Amino acid sequence: MPAKIVLKVTEGSLKGTEYVFTDRTTCIIGRGGDCNPRLPDDKDHSTISRHHCLLDINPPGMRVRDFGSLNGTFVNGKKIGQRDRTIAHREAIKAKFPEHDLKDGDTIRLGMTVFRVSITVPLACSVCSKELTGDGADGGLQTDGSYICTDCKSKQVQLEPVKKPQGADIKRCTNCGNEFPFDPDASEILCASCIENPLQLIKQEAEDDSVNIKGYKVINELGKGGMGAVYLAEQTGTGQKVALKVMLSSAAVNDRAREMFLREVENTKHLKHPNVVGLLDYGNSQGTFYFTLEYCEGGSVDKIMARKGGKLSVAEATHIILQALDGLIYAHNIQIPNVKLTNGSIVTINGLVHRDIKPSNIFYTDTPQGRIAKIADFGLGKAFDAAGLSGYTRTGSAAGTPVFMARQQVINFKYSKPEADVWAMAATYYFLLTGRFPRDFPKGKDPWYIVLQTSCVPIQRRNQAIPKNLAEVIDTALVDQPEIIFKTAESFKKALEGVL
Repeated sequence: MPAKIVLKVTEGSLKGTEYVFTDRTTCIIGRGGDCNPRLPDDKDHSTISRHHCLLDINPPGMRVRDFGSLNGTFVNGKKIGQRDRTIAHREAIKAKFPEHDLKDGDTIRLGMTVFRVSITVPLACSVCSKELTGDGADGGLQTDGSYICTDCKSKQVQLEPVKKPQGADIKRCTNCGNEFPFDPDASEILCASCIENPLQLIKQEAEDDSVNIKGYKVINELGKGGMGAVYLAEQTGTGQKVALKVMLSSAAVNDRAREMFLREVENTKHLKHPNVVGLLDYGNSQGTFYFTLEYCEGGSVDKIMARKGGKLSVAEATHIILQALDGLIYAHNIQIPNVKLTNGSIVTINGLVHRDIKPSNIFYTDTPQGRIAKIADFGLGKAFDAAGLSGYTRTGSAAGTPVFMARQQVINFKYSKPEADVWAMAATYYFLLTGRFPRDFPKGKDPWYIVLQTSCVPIQRRNQAIPKNLAEVIDTALVDQPEIIFKTAESFKKALEGVL
């Protein structure tokens, strides 16, 4: 069972209604017809705005931010986020309102409606992070209040006793086996050396015949974040260069998270198309999640833009977008049979939606047939996010890239219709041609509120050299209120080809 957050209405006309969240998402609460949870548009909620506040959810974490409403949002009876009455609602985006962390038992009051927050976190083994069933009956309660699974408990009795430093427990690193002082409040099960040097971790594993990650020679680091790293590696035996992505177990991933991760990778490996970066291999080794992808030596499109002065010609940008749209058309229409869900049922998945199309997720690679554009991270971003590996950060970075998101996706990040990807592809095309985002995002203004309340700037205002007919198609593709015009990647591509 994953961590779960339940918002239960305890007062008001919606009393008894529950909203359950088990995955990473954002949502807007207000009277607007596009909000979820949606409040009644009646006299009891006349003080509530159409888009009143935003919830940023990553179970078991949750935050709330008022959108500068006239009457504020009440958390545990305390008002947060209220704007000055002399400031118009549309001007509220100029103000920065703080986010508030919510805990189990907290309440949110909006008009006459009161939500109570209930947070459930499953028990997990303090050594290997395996999820424990029931009340931990399959493991044992430790003196520090933590639990240990049966497997780790049986292994623990075989270890030589270690003198316990005052104020710390002793644990054994799941990678190198060395013992180290372990803070009972911490979640890491790797020693400091393995956490701080993931490159060395991979090299050690590559040379160790007992682990599954063997067979790859690390060449150099391509990038590193707080939870993992990406390396250029060479597959021994074939010499094929791959992008090796590694996620460390310091996120304390549980059994359900592993299952979700592997299920998502299982889905992604079915994507076999020239314009989608292919998944080659994946696994878990000594507390380390990893997978390998096709290596695109041309790099990501945003870096290509930077090398060419910040924008691309109509010809080059169009070449990239038409090929990327082919990748979208394929993914949106793929059928993946016999997928086992967590409840045990077997279903056929009809289409995969990316949800984070942007220039940094489109790559170039050279082939005998010429230069090809490929969409990267198709579904893997969602997989790591669901597995708790992306971390929990402030709104604006955790749930995607709002500058390339349609308002429908801002209102509900889990919005997964193909048209959201089509809109993002049009926004990416706009960016390639102008070096600017479709909407203006002035410094200091709330980017989420800007997406909700403003329209895109016509592309010819950014670049007058763009042909009029092409500009009209792009502008049409970026309409997202009240709805997105182009519902499919096929229709957008057909419209582009009609004016090129």
